[in-house]
Amino acid sequence: MLIRVGSKNNVKIEAVRQVLNGYDQFKDGLVEGIDVESNVSEQPFSLEDTVLGAINRATNAFVDCDYGVGLESGIFFTIVKENRRYFENTVCCIYDGNRHCLGFSPAFELSTTIMKLIFSGMNLEEATKELKLTDNPRVGRAEGIIGILTKGKATRIEYTKPAITMAMIQYQNPELYK
Repeated sequence: MLIRVGSKNNVKIEAVRQVLNGYDQFKDGLVEGIDVESNVSEQPFSLEDTVLGAINRATNAFVDCDYGVGLESGIFFTIVKENRRYFENTVCCIYDGNRHCLGFSPAFELSTTIMKLIFSGMNLEEATKELKLTDNPRVGRAEGIIGILTKGKATRIEYTKPAITMAMIQYQNPELYK
């Protein structure tokens, strides 16, 4: 069985490998990354765009394989007591050629300092570097901003894995998702 992840980011590929290894039908599958387009902005700025990016990555990765997996991180907001609060989360889509199964990671709130930089045109990695939280220009391919903000209590791999597990619910319960 071949599972293609719509990214060359080793963090995403390893998260998929670790999660799917825990399922009997996937444990012997080969997981490999493929460079594909998300067809959304580099920094998705709504839950809808983040979901669409994950779906597009999974669909675009579905080339000569059994499953395509798309992982997309983005920012969304909610209004609490008339104030916008901004959150980051990751969406996973697993595509088998017939259906797109979705799952979400936990979300965490982004500070107003980070959001000001993002509103000025930076993406989350650039804002993290600008604030001197890291000198790694590709922090999303390492511990991620989640690793920095939690002081290592959570890593990007660990943060991404729940989204994959949640997307697997439909494959575990096919009778409920016809």
